[in-house]
Amino acid sequence: MAVDYAVIVVYLAGMLAMGWWGMRRAKSKSEFLVAGRRLGPWMYSGTMAAIVLGGASTIGGVGLGYQYGLSGAWMVLTIGLGLLALSVFFSARIARLKVYTVSEMLDLRYGGRAGIISGVVMWAYTLMLAVTSTIAYATIFDVLFDVNRTVAIVLGGAIVVAYSTLGGMWSITLTDMVQFVVKTIGVLLLLLPIAVVKAGGFSEMKAQLPTEYFDPLGIGGETIFTYVLIYTFGMLIGQDIWQRVFTARSDRTARWGGTVAGTYCLVYAIAGAVIGTAAKVMYPNLASADAAFATIVKDELPVGVRGLVLAAALAAVMSTSSGALIACATVANNDIWSRLRGAVVRSGGGGGDGDEPHDEVRGNRAFILIMGIAVILIAIALNDVVQALTVAYNLLVGGLLVPILGGLLWRRGTAAGALSAVCVGGVAVVGLMAYYGILANQPIYYGLLSSLAVYVVVSLATPPTDAAALAAWRERVAGRGAPDPEPATT
Repeated sequence: MAVDYAVIVVYLAGMLAMGWWGMRRAKSKSEFLVAGRRLGPWMYSGTMAAIVLGGASTIGGVGLGYQYGLSGAWMVLTIGLGLLALSVFFSARIARLKVYTVSEMLDLRYGGRAGIISGVVMWAYTLMLAVTSTIAYATIFDVLFDVNRTVAIVLGGAIVVAYSTLGGMWSITLTDMVQFVVKTIGVLLLLLPIAVVKAGGFSEMKAQLPTEYFDPLGIGGETIFTYVLIYTFGMLIGQDIWQRVFTARSDRTARWGGTVAGTYCLVYAIAGAVIGTAAKVMYPNLASADAAFATIVKDELPVGVRGLVLAAALAAVMSTSSGALIACATVANNDIWSRLRGAVVRSGGGGGDGDEPHDEVRGNRAFILIMGIAVILIAIALNDVVQALTVAYNLLVGGLLVPILGGLLWRRGTAAGALSAVCVGGVAVVGLMAYYGILANQPIYYGLLSSLAVYVVVSLATPPTDAAALAAWRERVAGRGAPDPEPATT
């Protein structure tokens, strides 16, 4: 394992070095939180693909393939479909808003009255997403170094917190590009063909496994529908995803770069399911489906290649973890703390770019450090990753999907309707999870329906949004009425 260890150590050292480089570049709030809105198509596509394809998509995607066959690809497929929908239909107008958070968008759309509630819901989602990603380090570092769970979480989490705190979005962007390349080589170009060959090829896989393993809908229609509600719609409204859209150099970059990233996700989804199916042929009696990835890597790959593929798994977890961490810190600082202090730190009427003082960078850096420490501590205390992730996405989709999409698509939506939808949808999913169980499908179904009903009824029953606020909103969506972004040089 010495060669494999060397590959991993070089990779981790490279992540820290990029954090240091990013610190030298992030000199303003815009540079620190959204990479100066300078990313071109190549970097934008790579970083967007890196953040949405995390440990759940890699280790979990292979596990679903092991359990259900090719239909196990549906979870990651719905993530890719959500990214495609975001990129094609919404990313251009989101990029033109020149804001930093989803709550700022709601303030702009509803006349500055979206309130702190939406920020709290988004913060809870990003916090739990960061926690679940951090827990995944335990699995990977256990395979790599045979260390206990707490040490693994602290080691992996500390590296992500370090480079994220140092350089903000610039560091995360640079590390995500490396992680994207490592994942592409490790999973698509190495593990996929090796797994299929080791399993005897597709003909042998079909001969050894039941026919339902090759049924595209074998995982079940209800499960696929739930994946669409949670992950496809979750891609449309998550702060971690929107914050990457804000990094795009132009609305064209956001649209086409995101489309490329979404298409890459579809390929990645099928690859994970095929790898899991091959693992089922080689190891039919694993105690846990999620162990399929680590088992096939540890037992079937040659020295050096094994280290690279494990680095790919680590890259998948780190990209999601760092993206969720900076999103969590951005929401905590800009949407919650600043509001509570009564001194919201924005410019241009909604968080536009400009020459911000350096202490804003220090403030956001401090919040990343604080949130990072909190994430590591919660990850150590928490055991059930699936339940934590389900709670996060149920809160996000149940509480914020309707007011966000309603604000983008329906002029008659009002601030009262939006706040009512956030409160009713959020309370409904929490109550229904307590009644039906966290992993049940009913909470997200009924939570969304109640949020939609309340949004429509309250919006129609209250006065329309102020005409001046709507006019300012239309100007921002059209790319006017906001300060010019910093010069595009990347």
